[in-house]
Amino acid sequence: MSDDHQFDDAIALESISPGVFLGRTSAPYNNMVGPFGGVTAAAFVRAVRLHPDRLGDPVSLTINFAGPITEGEFQISTRAVRTNRSNQHWYLELTQDGVVATTATAVFGTRRDTWDDDEATAPAVPAPSELEPGGFPEFIAWARNYEMRFAAGALSENEAADSAIALWVRDTPARALDFESLTSMCDVFYPRVFQRRGKYVPAGTISLTIHYFATADDLAVQSDSFVLANAAARRFHKGYFDQSAELWSSNEKLLATSHQVVYYKD
Repeated sequence: MSDDHQFDDAIALESISPGVFLGRTSAPYNNMVGPFGGVTAAAFVRAVRLHPDRLGDPVSLTINFAGPITEGEFQISTRAVRTNRSNQHWYLELTQDGVVATTATAVFGTRRDTWDDDEATAPAVPAPSELEPGGFPEFIAWARNYEMRFAAGALSENEAADSAIALWVRDTPARALDFESLTSMCDVFYPRVFQRRGKYVPAGTISLTIHYFATADDLAVQSDSFVLANAAARRFHKGYFDQSAELWSSNEKLLATSHQVVYYKD
C-alpha cells in the first residue's frame, strides 16, 4: 500500500496488544453523520491483514453498524475463532471508551485452481472517457476522495422509477486497488431511497456483507483503473430496504458483490 494517500491515513492502525489495534477517525472520510461506512469496513479488513496469524486473503466480510462512531480514537479487537486448512473465521469489534459501536465477522482463505465459470455479466455502459465527472454535494466529505462518472443513477432532485445505479469509480488522487480500497468501494453508493424519492431522507446502513472474488493478481492487473460499480434495491418496506451491488474490473472481471440492509425514515 501507498504510505502518503489519505485513504491509508484513514485506515492506519497501531498494534497495542495481541490482536488489538488502535485507529482514529479521519475528517476527509466523514459522512453526513459519523465516518463513511466503507472506510470503517476497510479498517476491519486492514486489522485482519495486519494480524500475524492471518491465513490468506478476504473471502467474505459482514459488518454490523451497531451504534454511532464518534470522532476520535477507536480500538479494533480481532479474534480468529477457527482456522481450517484453507479458510479462517474471524470475529471483530470496534469500541470507543469500552462501548461497542460496530461488530464484524470475516472469512479469509487461500484459493486453489478449480473449474471456473462466470454466469454474471458486466452491465453495458459507456466507457469512463465518454462520461462527465460527477459526484455528491460538497458537504459529503468522503465522496471527494473518489472520481465518479455516472452511467445511470446520478444524484438528482427528481423521483426515479427504479433504484438502479451504475458508475465508474476510482480513488482520487489515484491509488492502486487493494483489498482495503475494494472493500470501501463496495459502500460507495448513496442510499437507494434518495434516488427513488428524489430527496434526502434520514437513512443509514445497518448491516453490510461483501463477497470477494478478486485475487491479489486480479488487483495487480486492475491497478488504479476505474472500477465499474452497479447496484439496485428490491424492496422498500416499513423503514427498511435492501441493496445488492456488483463491482467489476476495467476488463470486466467480477471483483466483489455486496449486500446490505438500510433503515430509512420518510
